[in-house]
Amino acid sequence: MGWWRRLLGGGRTGRTEEEARPVSIPAPPTTEQIVTSVDAVLARTSGKAPAAVTARVQRVAETVHEMAPRLDRLGAGSQQAHTVVATATSYLPEAVDAYLRLPRDFADRRVVDRGKTSLMILCDQLDLLGATIDKISDAVSRADAVALVAHGRFLEEKFGTTSALTLPGATPGTLPGPGAPGPGTSSGPAPLEAP
Repeated sequence: MGWWRRLLGGGRTGRTEEEARPVSIPAPPTTEQIVTSVDAVLARTSGKAPAAVTARVQRVAETVHEMAPRLDRLGAGSQQAHTVVATATSYLPEAVDAYLRLPRDFADRRVVDRGKTSLMILCDQLDLLGATIDKISDAVSRADAVALVAHGRFLEEKFGTTSALTLPGATPGTLPGPGAPGPGTSSGPAPLEAP
């Protein structure tokens, strides 16, 4: 049978039975798997890495713990959700494990790239990962805050304004500016007392 007929779908395809089977795509990691992965990295650094590394891994771990249950808010196929998952399950473990495989003296004192030691390079990588997922966390929190404000406005329109919880110096629907008096303070300047 000629190549033209195979191209048009006639006759044998030339593929083996194994090649013809559909490819199964693994399910995305669960919240528990994401958190477990980052906790395992934190456990591996405890007592084996300098405090600068452990503190940075802790920062990333705390943000991942906060973000993992909220990933569904980012939407299916979200690049931000992928970044959080990849940070917890791939980027963080790979960076830390590469550092931990090195002898401590070499990793912490030997310059390996552009005047930096392996420890400095790892700290830079951890700072980048931390800053990236912090930005994602802030974006999700801002979106949640905007949704809360929008819902509050909807309720005000539907049922009227009933909030007695307005901060001193603030008008409803706005936040007080810097220097605005707090609860229990007067709005005018403090009186001068005689000595």
